[in-house]
Amino acid sequence: MTIDTNTVVSMTEANQNFSKVARVVDKYGQAVVFKNNAPRYLVIDFSKAEKLEDAATDDVIASANKMMDLYDEAFKELAK
Repeated sequence: MTIDTNTVVSMTEANQNFSKVARVVDKYGQAVVFKNNAPRYLVIDFSKAEKLEDAATDDVIASANKMMDLYDEAFKELAK
């Protein structure tokens, strides 16, 4: 994952000034909170989270359909 340096906030700063984290999310759509010089948390706008959830659901359905097509004969045999 590529991290925009404008979205990076330290854990200390996030603890002391969460409103700054919220402003970063409002401006860039996300904020990455670093702890011990490593990315630890991703804070995203709620509407973006809903879109990601919908996309993930679509991926799961597509994968399930692919598996059903791939193993159709085995499923029919098991259904007997």
